[in-house]
Amino acid sequence: MPPGLPKIVRDNLAKARSAAVAAVEVYNRPGDHFRTAHYIILMIIAWTSLFHAIFFGRGIQPWYRKRGMRKAIRYEYVDGEHKHWDLSECLKQYFHDQNPPERANLQFLLGLRNKIEHRHLPEFDPVLYGECQGALMNFEGMLVTKFGSRFALTDSLAVSLQFSCAMPDERAAAIRGLASSKARGVLEYIEKFRGGLPADILSSTKYSFSVFLIPKIANRQSGADIAVEFVPYDSSRPEEMEQLKRVVALLREKQIPVANVNLMRPGEVVEQVKKLLSFLFNMNAHTCAWKYYKVRPDGRSKNPEKTKSDYCIYDRAHNDYLYTPAWVELLIKNLSDPRTYEEVTGQKEPSSHSGEKSI
Repeated sequence: MPPGLPKIVRDNLAKARSAAVAAVEVYNRPGDHFRTAHYIILMIIAWTSLFHAIFFGRGIQPWYRKRGMRKAIRYEYVDGEHKHWDLSECLKQYFHDQNPPERANLQFLLGLRNKIEHRHLPEFDPVLYGECQGALMNFEGMLVTKFGSRFALTDSLAVSLQFSCAMPDERAAAIRGLASSKARGVLEYIEKFRGGLPADILSSTKYSFSVFLIPKIANRQSGADIAVEFVPYDSSRPEEMEQLKRVVALLREKQIPVANVNLMRPGEVVEQVKKLLSFLFNMNAHTCAWKYYKVRPDGRSKNPEKTKSDYCIYDRAHNDYLYTPAWVELLIKNLSDPRTYEEVTGQKEPSSHSGEKSI
């Protein structure tokens, strides 16, 4: 790297760039079915090193201080070395009270790493592409902004080749895998995190970067030099941008949020609860339950979307409600107690399934 920056800054930049390139390499490696976990670990190292370079460049030592030391500065040590800020602390120190999409993206990946680091869940790879790509684009953006274009990763990276015909099958397998019991905890984390984000952050390409690969026909010699290129929105070229929007509209497919994968209609909830509950449970009992626990508004509500999202989600497209596995678990747990069952359903004497007609 060129001189001019302190050695400790250059060392951290080298580590950051190397980790980012390694993250992309492991993600794009054919046949790797654990790519997301490996990618996240390496990108967290890359981002942490980049923040350290920024802090050292500002004359800030990104080290944890010992608590209670007021007169003299004392730092924590690990194996004789200063204990450096981890990425979570770096985010606090860098962004302070600001919460831009870039911060939300990294907070999402940090939480996801904690969920999947001891699990083998390859089925999550396709549905997390947007956040993974966002982290990389944001990384290079900050790298260039803070240290100049000479540190860009453009020459080290390329758009990976895609097996377009195989993607639908892979996506379908991913959706089926998301419903598995071992994936439930991670799925709930993804659903809760995404569901808690403001709309402007959730839709930002700096939080989740998703693209369509549009066939490009070169009509001039210079246009054949690049097969794939990213076209940022440019308000100074309204006609060109409008044309691009029309092309994207032709290719856009309806996106189904990952949260909908594991949701159930009322009838499915009733069937699941019936299997494990010793008392009579039908559609009427289910209606009594959602009213008792106030998980959704009634049919006359002007705000049907105001639900307890841990248990129920309003499906605007179909004007109905879908229920989560957590709702089924709550019903089975609480209604197994006779007193609670009577209080919730209004039936004084709980009946067994015997003689019940199927719904």
